[in-house]
Amino acid sequence: MSELLPVGITMGDAAGIGPEIIVKACAQGLRAPVVVYGDAGALRHAAGLLGARMEVMDIANASLASGTPGRIEVIPCSAPLPPDLPIGKTSAAAGQAAYDYLCAAIDDAQAGQIRAIVTAPLSKHSMHLAGIDQPGHTEILAERSNTTDFAMMLANDELRVLLVTIHMALADVPKAITPQAELRAIRLADLACRQMSIARPRIAVAGLNPHAGEDGKFGREDLDVIAPAIRHARAEGLEVSGPWPGDTIFMRARRGEFDIVVAQYHDQGLIPVKYLGVDHGVNVTVGLPFVRTSVDHGTAFDIAGKGIADHSSLVAAFDLALAMTP
Repeated sequence: MSELLPVGITMGDAAGIGPEIIVKACAQGLRAPVVVYGDAGALRHAAGLLGARMEVMDIANASLASGTPGRIEVIPCSAPLPPDLPIGKTSAAAGQAAYDYLCAAIDDAQAGQIRAIVTAPLSKHSMHLAGIDQPGHTEILAERSNTTDFAMMLANDELRVLLVTIHMALADVPKAITPQAELRAIRLADLACRQMSIARPRIAVAGLNPHAGEDGKFGREDLDVIAPAIRHARAEGLEVSGPWPGDTIFMRARRGEFDIVVAQYHDQGLIPVKYLGVDHGVNVTVGLPFVRTSVDHGTAFDIAGKGIADHSSLVAAFDLALAMTP
């Protein structure tokens, strides 16, 4: 029945490009009904800025989403934003609202009221100004849905990359690389690919150290932690190999040798994906009890309010959410 439900889009930080890209995507036309968790005033302002003839109206809940062309239906789940909210600047008001939008969408997804969640970017600094101590979307999604086994995956037309560790200092990464963390990431990589209709995923695991440790010359983590987890996963029947040197594995995956790469830390995995362009990149949180996809870019405060933001990543995230919820 998921195809009969609307997709929930969270507006993110109202001072960023979230309202603009949502208006552009809705004006272009999306392939399923939508409900926006956000602020109607901010969306009307964005529509006026863009010259988009879109009716913006509040609705009480997701079950009332009509999918009417030319209309953006909004669930007001936070205090109305001030009409003079500074665009392109962090603020506690926008940070609190962005958090409230996300929490409301999570609750509705868990209740089966929406098909999936697609998120526009929020500002961690704005959330911190509001007293919300969270590193980002992924951790909020996991905490509020009581999910313990989860991972961030970035995907585009050429690469899929899933991370073992996410938002932490590089100095803290080696001790976070444990057999359990590796095995969890490998299993989630397999799950993510199967959700994307890949029947027998080919998983490659990137090494932590240069040259995957060079047989212990450049660190023991690849030999003592990562390799045993790979062997365990193979014993479970997963098609996984590695650890492979991080400087070549993404090139091999891009050529079609693998379906997904498990990267050890944030920048190791995200730089290759983002280098290929953020316009069509999608961020996926794997392991949640619902599908969540997101744009592969931030709030872009520097261009917010100028009407030039590209909505391609939001459309790509929306389309992937549909593909993962048949």
